[in-house]
This record gives sequence, C-alpha cells and structure tokens, in this order.
Amino acid sequence: MTRDDPTATPDAPTATADAPTATPDTGGPTATPDDPTAAPDASARTDVTGAPAAPGGRRRRIRSGTVTVLAAGLVLAALILPTDVNDLTPAAFLRIPVEGLIAVALLLVLPPGPRRVVATVLGALLGLVLVLKITDLGFSSVLDRRFDLIADWAFLSAGAEFLSESYGRAAEVGALVGAVAAVVAVPVLVTLSVRRLARLVAGHRGVSARAAAALGAAWVACAVLGAQIVPGLPIAAGTVAAGVYDRTRQVNAGLHDQERLNDQLAGDPFRDTPGDQLLTGLRGKDVLVTFVESYGRVAVEDPELAPAVDAVLDEGTRRLTAAGYGSRSAFLTSSTTGGGSWLAHATLMSGIRADNQLRYTNLVRSDRLTLNGAFKRAGWRTSLVMPALTRAWPEADFFAPDRVYGAGDLGYRGPTFSFSSPPDQFTLEAFQRAERAPGHAPVMAEIPLLSSHLPWSPVPPLVDWDDLGDGSVFTGTNRADRADEGTRKAYRQSVVYTLRTLISYVERYGDENLVLVFLGDHQPARAITGEGAGRDVPVTVVAKDPAVLDRVAGWGWQAGLNPAPNAPVWPMEGFRDRFLRAFGPQSRTHS
Repeated sequence: MTRDDPTATPDAPTATADAPTATPDTGGPTATPDDPTAAPDASARTDVTGAPAAPGGRRRRIRSGTVTVLAAGLVLAALILPTDVNDLTPAAFLRIPVEGLIAVALLLVLPPGPRRVVATVLGALLGLVLVLKITDLGFSSVLDRRFDLIADWAFLSAGAEFLSESYGRAAEVGALVGAVAAVVAVPVLVTLSVRRLARLVAGHRGVSARAAAALGAAWVACAVLGAQIVPGLPIAAGTVAAGVYDRTRQVNAGLHDQERLNDQLAGDPFRDTPGDQLLTGLRGKDVLVTFVESYGRVAVEDPELAPAVDAVLDEGTRRLTAAGYGSRSAFLTSSTTGGGSWLAHATLMSGIRADNQLRYTNLVRSDRLTLNGAFKRAGWRTSLVMPALTRAWPEADFFAPDRVYGAGDLGYRGPTFSFSSPPDQFTLEAFQRAERAPGHAPVMAEIPLLSSHLPWSPVPPLVDWDDLGDGSVFTGTNRADRADEGTRKAYRQSVVYTLRTLISYVERYGDENLVLVFLGDHQPARAITGEGAGRDVPVTVVAKDPAVLDRVAGWGWQAGLNPAPNAPVWPMEGFRDRFLRAFGPQSRTHS
C-alpha cells in the first residue's frame, strides 16, 4: 500500500510477517478450500475500506448456519431415531450415538480426498438406514412390529390397494409418488448432510476432537451405568450397529423359513386321515367360519369400547338362548395385529402360524390339509365368500373351495362401505341365497366380514332381511363425516354393527344344522388399542344342537357370546387340530 493508493486510510493496518492471521484452536481459524462451511475470520466482516459488510453477507452466514444445523439434526435422527412409535418422544433424541463419534474420529484422521469418499459412502448407508427406520415406524404404528426386509413387501402393495379402495385412485397414486420421492430424497439429503458436517469437522479439528473425546467419555460412563432417560432407550446409543445386526438375523431367518416349514408340514397328524374319519361329529351340519375384521380383545375389555360391545354380546346371548341356541367363547392369539388379515385366515385354517408374508407364501404353496380341506375330504361342499375380492386369487386353491364368491358374484348394486365392500348383512344374505337354499347339501364356508375394516366409517344400517334385495336399499346411507374415520368411536360402532348382524342372521336363518364359528382376525391398529394390547381376539362357537357343544365341553370355554377376561387363551394355530379332534370319531365328551 502506498500514499498514492486511493483506498488507503490513515488507520488501515498493514500486514507484517510478525502478525499471524489466526490463532490456532481459539474457535476462529481461517477458512480453507476444503472447508467452505468454516466461519469467516473477523476481516470478512468488513469490506476493503473497513466499512461493515453488506446485509447480504450476514444473511448468507445465517442461511449457512441454519443449513448446517439442519444437516446435523438429520444425521442425528438417522443415528438414533427409534423404530417403535411408542419410543418416539423428544427424550429419545437426548442420546449419544457411538457410531457418530467413531465417524468423527475417522474423518479427522483422513486426508481431504479419502475423507470426501468416506463421507459420501457413510452418508448413503446412513440414508438407507433412515429410510428403513421410517418404514419401521409406519409398520409399528399399524402392525405393532418392524418391517421385515424379506417378508413384508406385499404389505406395501396391500397398503396401496387399501388407499385406492377406501379413498380413491388419486390417494393411491399420491402416496406412491410420495413414497418413491422419499426413498430417493432421504439418502441424498443424508449424504449431503454428512459431507457438509465432514467439512465442518475438518475445518475445526481442535474443537471437533475435544468434543468427540468428551462425548466419548460420557458415552462410556452412561454405558457402564446403564443410564436411561426413556425406559428401554439407553443414553449410550448404539442403534445403527444393533439394527444392522438384527436385520442380518432377520434376513437369515427368512432365507431358512422353507426348511422350518417343511419340518412342520411333515409332522401333520391329519395329513393322511381318510375322509370318513374326519369331522364325524358334524355330519349334516352347515359350518360357517366367519372372521370379523379387527374384532380384537380390546373391543370387549377397553373401558371406552367395551360397554357398547359387551351390551350387544350379552343381549345376543339372552336372545339366542331364548331361541334354543347355546354358545361358548374364549380367546385366540392371532398371528398378526393391526392388519394382514390373510395371515390370520391362513393360520387358523392350516394350524401353522403365518406371521409374515414369506411364511404365508410358502404355506399356501404347500399341500397342508386346511380345515376347509378337511371338510371337503369328509364330503362337505366348501365355499369362500370374499366380498372385497376383485381380481384373480390363485392362493384360493390352498383352501380347497368348490366355489369362490368374489365381489362381482354377490349381486350387490348398492353403495360401497368401508373397504369398498357391501354391508356384512348383504354378504351373509348373498351366501344364504347361494349356498343354503332349501334342500342344499351340507356346506362349510369361510366368510370374512369387512364392515369393521379401517377406516370404520360410515357404518351401514341393519335393515329387515326381506328388504335387502340387490342392496339398493342402502343408497344414500354411506355418507358420513370423514372426520369420524379411524376414530375409536367409529371403530366401536362398526364392531357393534357386525356383531348385531351375526346375531340377527342366526335368529333369521339358524336351525338345528347351523354351526357358527365367529372370531376376530386381529386386533385393530395401535391408535385404537394403545400400547401393550397384545394379539388376542375373541372366538365363539354357536349351535342349536346340544351334541355340538358337548363335543367342545372339554375346552373349558365360557358360556355365552362374550368371553370374560379369564377365559382360556389358545394360539390361533392350535385351533385346527383341537377342532378336528373334538369332532372326530375318537373324541370323548368333556375330554
């Protein structure tokens, strides 16, 4: 700078060899080309004339700092986000992720080139981990378990179908586009975030090293003491490594599922039983196995739900008893909860627990004797009544039906309800017309009733059976306030409707030869059950012939339609064998 320099000022300092531009490890080092996120030194706050920097520079610094904070939050979420929706609280993020500390140490010792490569790889992997965690949260909120990498892909298509059937094609497409965008965007954003933080760490080596050392010491102390803020979530978090290990075990189990299933199939005691030795105690009876959608234990025990549901069951017990019917009730522990009805159907009918899609797929490809197949082998006509079936269903062959009634076969011309299905009353009436006309052969039918399917609104009215016709009587009755959908009130009303319908059906069409088994397929979603509700569902057998109930006297089930809290609880997969034994030729009353 010279006297002739027009930018010179009397007070402008000049640099000298003895005037360092930054003091090491004081929190304000100069920026480097490898560290565009590092804070500028004091000289950057003024222009070359010594005047304050323009407002635009301050805004840029604020934006840069905000982006950095958001990047840190995203990476922290990927590291310690819980996979169970019940653990998703603010306190869950007050944990120390050991993988993050290890990554900081690694990035500190690497030169710029390898550091960028490692940061990119770590970011991409961590982004995929975050996608899986978000998926886990979704499965947790509905199915009360984590997403299975091998077995659960069918649930994604089932979810899309549910959106389409319940809310229209636009909802399905929107959800699909959003999901694909999230799967792409999340790993990209996490990768960019990790790279940004890696540059920040490299530009503040001293501060980063001291912070990592302090947090590492805290992590060790908390690990030794087992410190927790949220029960079950230690402050010393190691969620990524543990999650990867669990996923590895999950994949390994899926790959060996067929072997375990083969062992179970080989041990079937009824595999080769001749038809004349099966179900001799039910000869001449019409046997209906009806699944009531989402009819879980919560419906008969929850303080808010149970009064209305119990009232219907207790009144139904009195009415059916007066008409000459007896009933016995208990609980079964379903193989699923919140959704996946087909898993429960296969579990009950096959006597093998199907708790994921892979097991279901392997099972329905086998020659396992189902309860339906046992009836067919013993001479019954068998049918499946599927009111929401609108496409080909090759798995139906596993259940050995003589006839499958899909949505188009029921003759319904009224408005759709709930899961785009006809009212349960119409489904039962359509079955009655098709299979139980005067002079019919004994029939065994499996019938899912769907009026209590999410979103649980609107609820059809129960009309006179003579007025059902083609369903046009329901026109105008399917309008409801969407705000009620998915609520506990709507769930309660839908279950009450289906139970009333079943009781009314027995009163209308029951006779000495009717045997009705009705049960829930699974508990409703966690939004209805709350935490820790379990997987139990009520199950009831109704018959007019006393000999039928005598056969199950040894089960210890309680009289009536409403199981008490201390009623027996069986695994759902145990029902097939107990039923076949109870009604076989070797059954002993009260045994």
